[in-house]
Amino acid sequence: MTGRGPRRGRGAWLAALPLLLLVALAFGLPALAMVFGAFSVKDPVAGTTAYGVDNLARSVDGAYRTALIGSVKLSALTAAAGALLGLLVAQAVVSSRSRVLREAVLTASGVLANFGGVPLAFAFVATLGNAGVLTTGLGLDAHGWSLYGFWGLSLTYLYFLVPLMVLTVAPALEGLRPQWREAAQDCGASTWGYWRHIGIPVLLPTLLGGFVLLFGSAFAAYATAASMVGSSVPLVTLQIADALSGNVLIGQENVALALSLDMVLVALLVMAVHLPLQRRSARWLA
Repeated sequence: MTGRGPRRGRGAWLAALPLLLLVALAFGLPALAMVFGAFSVKDPVAGTTAYGVDNLARSVDGAYRTALIGSVKLSALTAAAGALLGLLVAQAVVSSRSRVLREAVLTASGVLANFGGVPLAFAFVATLGNAGVLTTGLGLDAHGWSLYGFWGLSLTYLYFLVPLMVLTVAPALEGLRPQWREAAQDCGASTWGYWRHIGIPVLLPTLLGGFVLLFGSAFAAYATAASMVGSSVPLVTLQIADALSGNVLIGQENVALALSLDMVLVALLVMAVHLPLQRRSARWLA
Protein backbone atom coordinates (compact mmCIF):
# COMPACT_ATOMS: atom_id res chain seq x y z
CA MET A 1 0.00 0.00 0.00
CA THR A 2 2.82 2.42 0.79
CA GLY A 3 4.42 1.92 -2.63
CA ARG A 4 1.30 2.91 -4.54
CA GLY A 5 1.20 6.47 -3.28
CA PRO A 6 4.25 7.79 -5.21
CA ARG A 7 3.17 5.86 -8.30
CA ARG A 8 -0.27 7.40 -8.19
CA GLY A 9 1.29 10.82 -7.72
CA ARG A 10 3.55 10.36 -10.77
CA GLY A 11 0.61 9.01 -12.75
CA ALA A 12 -1.46 12.07 -11.90
CA TRP A 13 1.33 14.39 -13.05
CA LEU A 14 1.76 12.44 -16.28
CA ALA A 15 -1.97 12.60 -16.92
CA ALA A 16 -1.97 16.36 -16.36
CA LEU A 17 1.16 16.91 -18.48
CA PRO A 18 -0.71 17.57 -21.78
CA LEU A 19 -2.89 20.15 -20.06
CA LEU A 20 0.14 21.82 -18.47
CA LEU A 21 1.89 21.97 -21.83
CA LEU A 22 -1.19 23.46 -23.45
CA VAL A 23 -1.44 26.12 -20.73
CA ALA A 24 2.26 26.92 -21.08
CA LEU A 25 1.97 27.32 -24.85
CA ALA A 26 -1.37 29.14 -24.92
CA PHE A 27 -0.80 31.45 -21.95
CA GLY A 28 2.82 31.30 -20.89
CA LEU A 29 4.50 32.21 -24.17
CA PRO A 30 2.09 35.07 -25.01
CA ALA A 31 2.50 36.42 -21.49
CA LEU A 32 6.29 36.37 -21.79
CA ALA A 33 6.11 38.03 -25.21
CA MET A 34 3.81 40.72 -23.81
CA VAL A 35 6.09 41.47 -20.86
CA PHE A 36 9.18 41.45 -23.10
CA GLY A 37 7.55 43.83 -25.60
CA ALA A 38 6.16 46.13 -22.92
CA PHE A 39 9.66 46.82 -21.61
CA SER A 40 11.27 47.03 -25.07
CA VAL A 41 11.74 50.64 -26.21
CA LYS A 42 12.64 51.28 -29.83
CA ASP A 43 14.66 54.27 -30.95
CA PRO A 44 13.01 55.55 -34.17
CA VAL A 45 16.21 57.33 -35.27
CA ALA A 46 18.90 54.78 -34.55
CA GLY A 47 16.62 51.77 -34.95
CA THR A 48 17.97 50.17 -31.80
CA THR A 49 16.03 48.55 -28.99
CA ALA A 50 16.64 49.12 -25.30
CA TYR A 51 14.85 48.10 -22.14
CA GLY A 52 13.02 50.56 -19.95
CA VAL A 53 9.68 51.73 -18.61
CA ASP A 54 8.96 54.33 -21.29
CA ASN A 55 6.10 52.30 -22.78
CA LEU A 56 4.53 51.82 -19.38
CA ALA A 57 4.83 55.53 -18.65
CA ARG A 58 3.10 56.36 -21.94
CA SER A 59 0.35 53.82 -21.22
CA VAL A 60 -0.77 55.80 -18.18
CA ASP A 61 -0.47 59.27 -19.70
CA GLY A 62 -2.63 61.39 -21.98
CA ALA A 63 -5.30 59.67 -24.04
CA TYR A 64 -4.25 56.27 -22.73
CA ARG A 65 -4.84 57.37 -19.15
CA THR A 66 -8.24 58.76 -20.14
CA ALA A 67 -9.13 55.43 -21.72
CA LEU A 68 -7.95 53.51 -18.67
CA ILE A 69 -10.02 55.71 -16.35
CA GLY A 70 -13.00 55.38 -18.69
CA SER A 71 -12.77 51.60 -18.61
CA VAL A 72 -12.56 51.58 -14.83
CA LYS A 73 -15.58 53.91 -14.51
CA LEU A 74 -17.66 51.92 -16.97
CA SER A 75 -16.72 48.60 -15.37
CA ALA A 76 -17.35 49.79 -11.81
CA LEU A 77 -20.75 51.29 -12.68
CA THR A 78 -22.02 48.32 -14.66
CA ALA A 79 -20.64 45.86 -12.11
CA ALA A 80 -22.43 47.61 -9.24
CA ALA A 81 -25.73 47.85 -11.16
CA GLY A 82 -25.40 44.29 -12.45
CA ALA A 83 -24.67 42.94 -8.96
CA LEU A 84 -27.73 44.65 -7.48
CA LEU A 85 -30.11 43.63 -10.27
CA GLY A 86 -28.70 40.12 -10.40
CA LEU A 87 -29.17 39.72 -6.64
CA LEU A 88 -32.82 40.77 -6.88
CA VAL A 89 -33.52 38.43 -9.80
CA ALA A 90 -31.72 35.52 -8.13
CA GLN A 91 -33.61 36.05 -4.87
CA ALA A 92 -36.94 36.10 -6.73
CA VAL A 93 -36.03 32.89 -8.54
CA VAL A 94 -34.71 31.05 -5.47
CA SER A 95 -37.71 32.01 -3.33
CA SER A 96 -40.16 31.00 -6.07
CA ARG A 97 -41.94 27.69 -5.66
CA SER A 98 -41.98 27.05 -9.39
CA ARG A 99 -39.21 24.66 -10.33
CA VAL A 100 -39.84 25.28 -14.02
CA LEU A 101 -39.33 29.03 -13.57
CA ARG A 102 -36.12 28.47 -11.64
CA GLU A 103 -34.63 26.12 -14.23
CA ALA A 104 -35.73 28.35 -17.09
CA VAL A 105 -34.17 31.49 -15.57
CA LEU A 106 -30.91 29.75 -14.67
CA THR A 107 -30.65 28.16 -18.13
CA ALA A 108 -31.36 31.48 -19.83
CA SER A 109 -28.79 33.17 -17.58
CA GLY A 110 -26.17 30.65 -18.62
CA VAL A 111 -26.85 31.46 -22.27
CA LEU A 112 -27.14 35.24 -21.94
CA ALA A 113 -24.04 35.53 -19.76
CA ASN A 114 -22.02 34.37 -22.79
CA PHE A 115 -23.93 36.41 -25.37
CA GLY A 116 -21.89 39.41 -26.38
CA GLY A 117 -19.74 40.87 -29.09
CA VAL A 118 -21.07 41.92 -32.49
CA PRO A 119 -24.42 40.04 -32.21
CA LEU A 120 -25.23 41.83 -28.94
CA ALA A 121 -24.28 45.21 -30.42
CA PHE A 122 -26.44 44.55 -33.49
CA ALA A 123 -29.40 43.52 -31.32
CA PHE A 124 -29.23 46.75 -29.30
CA VAL A 125 -28.72 48.91 -32.40
CA ALA A 126 -31.80 47.34 -34.00
CA THR A 127 -33.79 47.85 -30.80
CA LEU A 128 -32.53 51.09 -29.22
CA GLY A 129 -30.41 52.67 -31.95
CA ASN A 130 -31.29 55.89 -33.77
CA ALA A 131 -33.77 53.99 -35.96
CA GLY A 132 -34.43 51.17 -33.51
CA VAL A 133 -37.81 49.64 -32.91
CA LEU A 134 -38.25 51.00 -29.38
CA THR A 135 -36.56 54.30 -30.16
CA THR A 136 -39.01 55.15 -32.94
CA GLY A 137 -42.01 53.50 -31.30
CA LEU A 138 -41.63 55.28 -27.96
CA GLY A 139 -40.12 58.48 -29.32
CA LEU A 140 -36.98 58.15 -27.19
CA ASP A 141 -34.90 60.26 -29.57
CA ALA A 142 -37.12 63.25 -28.81
CA HIS A 143 -36.06 63.00 -25.15
CA GLY A 144 -32.34 63.03 -25.95
CA TRP A 145 -31.75 59.28 -25.82
CA SER A 146 -28.64 58.01 -27.58
CA LEU A 147 -27.37 54.46 -27.54
CA TYR A 148 -23.95 55.45 -28.83
CA GLY A 149 -22.55 56.87 -25.63
CA PHE A 150 -21.46 55.99 -22.12
CA TRP A 151 -24.94 55.27 -20.77
CA GLY A 152 -26.04 53.36 -23.83
CA LEU A 153 -22.96 51.16 -23.62
CA SER A 154 -23.57 50.67 -19.89
CA LEU A 155 -27.10 49.46 -20.60
CA THR A 156 -25.76 47.05 -23.21
CA TYR A 157 -23.20 45.61 -20.80
CA LEU A 158 -25.93 44.90 -18.25
CA TYR A 159 -27.47 42.47 -20.74
CA PHE A 160 -24.74 39.91 -20.01
CA LEU A 161 -23.60 41.09 -16.58
CA VAL A 162 -26.95 40.60 -14.82
CA PRO A 163 -27.26 36.94 -15.91
CA LEU A 164 -23.67 36.36 -14.84
CA MET A 165 -24.48 37.71 -11.37
CA VAL A 166 -27.58 35.49 -11.20
CA LEU A 167 -25.43 32.43 -11.83
CA THR A 168 -22.90 33.60 -9.24
CA VAL A 169 -25.21 34.45 -6.35
CA ALA A 170 -28.01 31.89 -6.82
CA PRO A 171 -26.05 28.99 -5.20
CA ALA A 172 -25.20 31.23 -2.23
CA LEU A 173 -28.87 32.18 -1.77
CA GLU A 174 -29.81 28.51 -1.85
CA GLY A 175 -27.18 27.89 0.83
CA LEU A 176 -28.97 30.14 3.34
CA ARG A 177 -30.44 27.68 5.80
CA PRO A 178 -34.15 28.00 6.66
CA GLN A 179 -33.24 27.38 10.32
CA TRP A 180 -31.47 30.74 10.42
CA ARG A 181 -34.61 32.59 9.37
CA GLU A 182 -36.75 30.57 11.80
CA ALA A 183 -34.36 31.28 14.66
CA ALA A 184 -34.37 34.99 13.83
CA GLN A 185 -38.18 35.06 13.76
CA ASP A 186 -38.35 33.22 17.09
CA CYS A 187 -36.14 35.95 18.53
CA GLY A 188 -38.55 38.61 17.25
CA ALA A 189 -36.55 39.75 14.22
CA SER A 190 -38.38 41.18 11.23
CA THR A 191 -37.63 40.28 7.62
CA TRP A 192 -35.36 43.31 7.29
CA GLY A 193 -33.69 42.43 10.59
CA TYR A 194 -32.96 38.93 9.34
CA TRP A 195 -31.36 40.22 6.14
CA ARG A 196 -29.47 42.97 7.95
CA HIS A 197 -27.94 40.84 10.69
CA ILE A 198 -27.77 37.37 9.09
CA GLY A 199 -28.49 37.18 5.36
CA ILE A 200 -26.43 40.09 4.06
CA PRO A 201 -23.35 39.44 6.29
CA VAL A 202 -23.29 35.80 5.18
CA LEU A 203 -23.75 36.75 1.52
CA LEU A 204 -21.34 39.68 1.61
CA PRO A 205 -18.25 37.74 0.45
CA THR A 206 -20.24 36.27 -2.44
CA LEU A 207 -21.66 39.68 -3.35
CA LEU A 208 -18.23 41.30 -3.32
CA GLY A 209 -16.79 38.38 -5.25
CA GLY A 210 -19.59 38.71 -7.81
CA PHE A 211 -18.90 42.43 -8.10
CA VAL A 212 -15.22 41.94 -8.90
CA LEU A 213 -16.11 39.14 -11.33
CA LEU A 214 -18.51 41.45 -13.17
CA PHE A 215 -15.92 44.22 -13.06
CA GLY A 216 -13.36 41.99 -14.72
CA SER A 217 -15.83 40.88 -17.40
CA ALA A 218 -16.79 44.45 -18.27
CA PHE A 219 -13.19 45.65 -18.12
CA ALA A 220 -12.04 43.05 -20.65
CA ALA A 221 -15.00 43.40 -23.06
CA TYR A 222 -14.03 44.70 -26.50
CA ALA A 223 -16.15 43.55 -29.44
CA THR A 224 -19.44 45.02 -28.21
CA ALA A 225 -17.96 48.48 -27.61
CA ALA A 226 -15.95 48.43 -30.83
CA SER A 227 -19.01 47.50 -32.91
CA MET A 228 -21.42 49.92 -31.27
CA VAL A 229 -19.65 53.09 -30.08
CA GLY A 230 -16.25 52.98 -31.75
CA SER A 231 -13.98 55.71 -30.40
CA SER A 232 -16.79 57.89 -28.99
CA VAL A 233 -16.30 56.25 -25.57
CA PRO A 234 -12.62 56.07 -24.50
CA LEU A 235 -11.79 52.52 -23.42
CA VAL A 236 -8.46 50.85 -22.95
CA THR A 237 -9.42 47.83 -25.08
CA LEU A 238 -10.18 50.14 -28.00
CA GLN A 239 -6.86 51.91 -27.52
CA ILE A 240 -5.08 48.56 -27.68
CA ALA A 241 -6.89 47.73 -30.93
CA ASP A 242 -5.87 51.10 -32.43
CA ALA A 243 -2.26 50.55 -31.41
CA LEU A 244 -2.17 47.04 -32.86
CA SER A 245 -3.72 48.23 -36.12
CA GLY A 246 -0.86 50.68 -36.63
CA ASN A 247 -2.59 53.85 -35.46
CA VAL A 248 0.41 54.90 -33.34
CA LEU A 249 3.43 57.13 -33.57
CA ILE A 250 6.73 55.80 -34.85
CA GLY A 251 8.67 54.11 -32.08
CA GLN A 252 5.61 53.56 -29.89
CA GLU A 253 4.38 50.27 -31.35
CA ASN A 254 4.92 48.48 -28.05
CA VAL A 255 2.59 50.81 -26.17
CA ALA A 256 -0.21 48.33 -26.98
CA LEU A 257 1.70 45.64 -25.11
CA ALA A 258 2.16 48.02 -22.18
CA LEU A 259 -1.60 48.68 -22.16
CA SER A 260 -2.19 44.93 -22.22
CA LEU A 261 0.14 44.55 -19.27
CA ASP A 262 -1.86 47.20 -17.41
CA MET A 263 -5.01 45.17 -18.03
CA VAL A 264 -3.31 42.00 -16.82
CA LEU A 265 -2.30 43.75 -13.61
CA VAL A 266 -5.90 44.87 -13.07
CA ALA A 267 -7.09 41.32 -13.76
CA LEU A 268 -4.61 39.92 -11.25
CA LEU A 269 -5.83 42.42 -8.68
CA VAL A 270 -9.40 41.32 -9.35
CA MET A 271 -8.43 37.67 -8.90
CA ALA A 272 -6.53 38.46 -5.71
CA VAL A 273 -9.70 40.00 -4.27
CA HIS A 274 -12.14 37.43 -5.65
CA LEU A 275 -10.48 34.16 -4.61
CA PRO A 276 -10.20 34.84 -0.83
CA LEU A 277 -13.79 36.10 -0.76
CA GLN A 278 -14.95 32.97 -2.56
CA ARG A 279 -13.19 30.70 -0.05
CA ARG A 280 -14.64 32.63 2.89
CA SER A 281 -18.15 32.38 1.48
CA ALA A 282 -17.73 28.64 0.90
CA ARG A 283 -16.96 28.11 4.61
CA TRP A 284 -20.23 29.75 5.64
CA LEU A 285 -22.44 28.14 3.01
CA ALA A 286 -20.92 24.66 3.01
